[in-house]
This record gives sequence, C-alpha cells and structure tokens, in this order.
Amino acid sequence: MTHLAEFIRQLPKAELHMHLEGSIEPEVMLALAERNGIKLRWETADALRRAYDFSSLQDFLNLYFEGCRVLVQQQDFYDITRAYLRKCAADQVLHAEMFIGPQSFTERGVTLQSLMDGVLGAMDDAHREDGIGSGLLISAHRHRTETEALALLDSIMPWQDRVAGIGMGGPEVGNPPSKFVSFFAECKRRGFKTSIHAGEEGPAAYVREAIELLNVDRVDHGNAALNDPSLVELLRQRQIPLTVCPLSNLRLKGVRSLELHPLRRMLEKGLFVTVNSDDPPYFGGYVNENLIEVQRCLGLSREDILTLAKNSFRAAFIDETAKSRFVASIDDYVAHHPLP
Repeated sequence: MTHLAEFIRQLPKAELHMHLEGSIEPEVMLALAERNGIKLRWETADALRRAYDFSSLQDFLNLYFEGCRVLVQQQDFYDITRAYLRKCAADQVLHAEMFIGPQSFTERGVTLQSLMDGVLGAMDDAHREDGIGSGLLISAHRHRTETEALALLDSIMPWQDRVAGIGMGGPEVGNPPSKFVSFFAECKRRGFKTSIHAGEEGPAAYVREAIELLNVDRVDHGNAALNDPSLVELLRQRQIPLTVCPLSNLRLKGVRSLELHPLRRMLEKGLFVTVNSDDPPYFGGYVNENLIEVQRCLGLSREDILTLAKNSFRAAFIDETAKSRFVASIDDYVAHHPLP
C-alpha cells in the first residue's frame, strides 16, 4: 500500500451517497434470506458475487430490488445499518448519510414502523458505541408516480425530526426530475433538505431540471453536467454539491475506465464534488476504496484528496458548527500525519 493510500484510509471523512439496501454483503443477504424463509436465485455467496457483472443501471437495479426482498423485520434493518456504520468506524467515516427507499418494502407488507425503528435504532447505537454521526435520507422512486411520492412523504412525518433529507433514485432514463416538481416543492415547504439522482445515465438536461425546477440542495452523481458548459458554470457559481460515485460509474458502464472518470475535470472546473460508494458490495469498494482508486487512476494530489474530504463535511446535511468541527479534524490529522 502506498503512503498516500494509507493517508486516505486514516483521513477523517464523511459519506453522503450510500444506499442501505445496497450495502448488504453477499453472506449477509443469504443469511437474511434464510432467516426470513426467502428463496433466492443464488445458493452461495460466490455465486451471488458473480452476478455483480452489470451492463447498465437497470441491470443492476433488477438485482438490487430482488435483494430488497430479504429485508422483512425490524432486526433485518437494524443489522444492515449497524454493519455499515461499523465499517464507517473502521474507515474513519465520522459522519454518514444513508438512503433507504421505503416503497420497496411497504408495497409487500413490511411496516414503515419496523423499517424506521430498525434503522434509527442502529444509528443511535452506532453513535453511542462508536461515536459515528449519521443521517437518514428517505428516497422516493422516480419510476413511480408523484402521487405515490407525496404519500410516502406523508407517511414519514411522524419521524420528521429524525430524517436528514429526502432524495430520489431508481431508473433515470425516461423519468426526468420534471415529473416531481410538486413533490420537491412540498418537501421544501415541510422543511426537508433535498437531493436527486441526476446525470448518472440521464442527460445534462436532467441535472439542470434538478437545479432549476426542483431547487435541490445536492445532486447525486451529476456526471453528465460536464456536457453542458453553461450548466457547469451554474453549478460552479452556486456551489451545489455533487455526490460522485466512481466505482459505481465504472461497474455500471458509465465510464470505460477510472482513468476516464470526469472527477478530475470536475475539480479543475471548481465544482463542489464529493466521493462516495453508492452500493459498496455490488461495486467493489467502500468510500476509502473509491478515494484510493481515483487517486491512483487520475493522479490526484494530496491537496485534491483533502479538498474532497473537506467537501464531504461541508456538503453534509448538518449544522455549520458541526461542519466546522469536522473540517478542523482534517486539519488536525494533516498536522500530525505529514507525508514523506
């Protein structure tokens, strides 16, 4: 391991774009299936891993939603959340914001109470036992209707003070942000921070819609924005955070190689970018692996890595005092860990 890779592993950081449903390691998925009497297509963890050869976002989502079936009871949601936050503790992720899409579960009879109690209980235990800060992001599905999204928003209101923000994911092409103008306006009216996946497989126009029509606080992915120079300038001027997921882009064929990933160009153009893992077991790495691989493949400097780490805290849905404290932890780390 290079000195810079070890520097990255121990560097304080946040993760802002990670889906709990996509954090289930193969062995855990099989164990949960057995616990809940669910028959999967794969008999072994190795067979499941071999299925992680995706041709597109939709190809991945087909497997992703099938994996959601193993999450049935409160303990299941607790276990996957606690496992991810233990990984955060090991990887020096001091604050994690995690998506979950309740519609995948409530449509087949899982109660929202079970989901929320499991996830929030694990978050509370992680904070008490490991000192990890975290935020829950409720994700609506863009392939469903706006009416369904609004119903989801109503359903989570009993937990409003425990929800850090509202997001939106799912199959992007054919489901533009403009489908959900009223939904995002209502999220804002109720006081929620917002984000949406845009520009992963969809065009730059979807990123523009997310900013101009939905007025989101963050854009998840955002890669396609580089195809529109005026949009790049808008993102730069407004300093709207982009939660970029390099290994995800590679495994879903969004880029042919990490050497061709747009992250370096985003940094050079002054965009407010962060690095995240998206669905780590499926794509071959957690946030540290994403940072290490893009540093290696793009030749990022230590200063680039520090910018990405500080951006991860500055883009978080936390108060300014907490942001300042976390950024100071990076400066303190650097002062005590100079590179040779």
